[in-house]
Amino acid sequence: MDQTPHVALLPSPGMGHLIPSIEFAKQLVHHHPFSATILIPSAAPPTTAQKTVLQTLPKTIHHIFLPPVQLPNDPLGAAFQILLTVTLSLPSIKHTLASLSTTTRLVSLIVDQFGIDAIDVAKEFGVSPYLFFPSSAMSLLFCLHLPKIDETVTGEYRDLPEPIQFPGCVPVHGRDLSEPFQDRSNKAYKGLIDSFKRYGRAEGIIVNSFVDMEEGAIKALFVDELGKPPVYPVGPLIRTGLSDGSEWPECLQWLDDQPSGSVVFVSFGSGGTLSHDQLTELALGLELSGQRFLWVVRNPSDNASAAFFNCT
Repeated sequence: MDQTPHVALLPSPGMGHLIPSIEFAKQLVHHHPFSATILIPSAAPPTTAQKTVLQTLPKTIHHIFLPPVQLPNDPLGAAFQILLTVTLSLPSIKHTLASLSTTTRLVSLIVDQFGIDAIDVAKEFGVSPYLFFPSSAMSLLFCLHLPKIDETVTGEYRDLPEPIQFPGCVPVHGRDLSEPFQDRSNKAYKGLIDSFKRYGRAEGIIVNSFVDMEEGAIKALFVDELGKPPVYPVGPLIRTGLSDGSEWPECLQWLDDQPSGSVVFVSFGSGGTLSHDQLTELALGLELSGQRFLWVVRNPSDNASAAFFNCT
């Protein structure tokens, strides 16, 4: 058996989860004497986009596509679909970790924010479970503190007269929270709250951010709290080498000419395909806001909901 410490990483479905996990794994094996295997759960066969990005892996990082799972026909939101995909993949995850533990010196399983169910599997194999949070520090604070707010607030968040205050962050109006948090009685909301409560089962949380970008949020995450694991900012983890922005010099020039902190960046990520109607409404809203903005626009699709998992 190779005695090099080996780490298994479990990103959730979707390119927005896979790419940061790959970049983190690259940094891990570059700066430390580790090797790694990325376990990829899904409800569909591998996409072209997944195969393309996995071709960039160095020899010290391997990947395994877990068998696709069958999701129920319930009209679930995207976030709950992701949670459920990982949960249904647990037998395959356990089987893969068992194989890795016999051929490598497996020391840790690193899951992302929707893979909390796999932490118990890591503990079965006696390896350290860590949580990798590929989003912002403010989003992490939201996840850590929302269960406390859930216990103290009655009614729907959108009906609250005052904005919700998260430590180290700007206040957020309840009506501005994303869709899964607008109906506290539905299964998706309850599943997410339960998942957030279990973040404390990890031995540490690795967040894709840094102090210069989110000073207030990072400092709030460093505050010791009962049940909260230590937090390690490791950002920015970005996919380099693809573009230096020179394809759009007019965008860079325009940004240079704007006042500091005056531009809103609008991007919905790899799964953020909008329908024609949604694209039109968003464009009108941005124009009417009078706010300077830079918008990354994908080709519209009237089957936008399918793009979350099957992006190309």
